[in-house]
Amino acid sequence: QVRVAESGGGLVQAGGSLRLSCVASGRTFTTTAMAWFRQVPGKEREFLAAIRTSGSGNIYYADSLKGRFTISRDSAKNTVYLQMDSLSPEDTALYYCAASSLTYPSDRYYRAVRTYSYWGQGTQVTVSS
Repeated sequence: QVRVAESGGGLVQAGGSLRLSCVASGRTFTTTAMAWFRQVPGKEREFLAAIRTSGSGNIYYADSLKGRFTISRDSAKNTVYLQMDSLSPEDTALYYCAASSLTYPSDRYYRAVRTYSYWGQGTQVTVSS
């Protein structure tokens, strides 16, 4: 079992930045990837970024982010970060961290909600105009 917990959300003005953190605990040695998603009420959960925590170490981003978000990892702390810059009100959402313990044959799997078995409770990000 792996547990993940997000932190770092809050209220920020448009154009500002936030850094979210996600700490994994439990059987962390089994994780193969960690990712960030977000969701607004009435919409599907949206992929933002993922990082492979075993093997290749590949990083994946949603094309829609246009380089504004950066995912990184501190393996010694079992922590993954999401640096978010140039925030706009459209980025207001509940941000989730997720972890997977499976390995997939294609990179596209790491962008899918169904790939991840372990989810945090979410941290709210609100961007004011």
